[in-house]
Amino acid sequence: MKLTKEQAQEIKDQQSQQNKTKRVTAPELEKILYEAIPVLDHGFVRVVDYMGDDTSIVQSARVSYGKGTKKVSTDSGLIKYLMRHWHTTPFEMCEIKYHVKLPIFIARQWIRHRTANVNEYSARYSILDKEFYLPSPDNLAAQSKSNRQGRGEVLEGNQAKEVLDLLKNDAEKTYKDYEMMLNERFDGTTIDENKKGLARELARMNLTLNTYTQWYWKTDLLNLMNFLRLRADDHAQYEIRAYADTMLDTLKKWVPTTYEAFMDYRVGGTEVSAKGKLIIQKLIKGENVNSEDSGLSKREWNELMIAFGLKDKLI
Repeated sequence: MKLTKEQAQEIKDQQSQQNKTKRVTAPELEKILYEAIPVLDHGFVRVVDYMGDDTSIVQSARVSYGKGTKKVSTDSGLIKYLMRHWHTTPFEMCEIKYHVKLPIFIARQWIRHRTANVNEYSARYSILDKEFYLPSPDNLAAQSKSNRQGRGEVLEGNQAKEVLDLLKNDAEKTYKDYEMMLNERFDGTTIDENKKGLARELARMNLTLNTYTQWYWKTDLLNLMNFLRLRADDHAQYEIRAYADTMLDTLKKWVPTTYEAFMDYRVGGTEVSAKGKLIIQKLIKGENVNSEDSGLSKREWNELMIAFGLKDKLI
């Protein structure tokens, strides 16, 4: 990840501010506020603002007057109770705002989470940066044979090199054409003074989806956890998972008690259907249970067995 001198100076100026507030703050999050945390080859995540902390959740749940009306251990118990029983509205009282730099194809996947306020870099107004995402060899994989939206075996040798060369050359060519259509280079200089540049809103359509864009993404704590539960999962696409993992670390710094409950009940826990619950109860009693008589599909059966570590019963 590369920052321009102007960007680095702006972050330095933001971090050097000394503002006093009567509102609650998260000390660990304050330490990384405004910092550009690298993601992928040119991307980053920055926390630029937030509101509330763990005590804000407790306060809104109790509708109390202020912080510190109960012991920390009691607050922790309440947050776990709220998480465990899906009492979600108190988590909506906290909000956070991120500045994210990411490839366009990941942004289009990310925007499907329609529970945030988003303002994206305008390619109608400004020229996009000359930066493209290129997968590392470890993440350059073939289409999975069993999952239509996943990856299979890693490409190797000449095939991997050929694919990476195509991705790089296509991105560079389309960006060069983009500059030619604009009649303006990335640095702002004119290419041919005798030509008119095409409108930026039209020239941008020729760019590849691995071109980087940026946006400000603001959401409440509940919807952030919903996003992270899906995108920090092992089944999520690697590139968006890289961003989610970074944001998961900021969640831990912001609301550590909520983070612990989230990892326990949402990430590490599992949901069981009524039929699945009955099967587990029978297995505990030592009764013989098979998939044919369970009322579950093959996929449901295998997911249940994996969730409880019963891999010897997979079909």
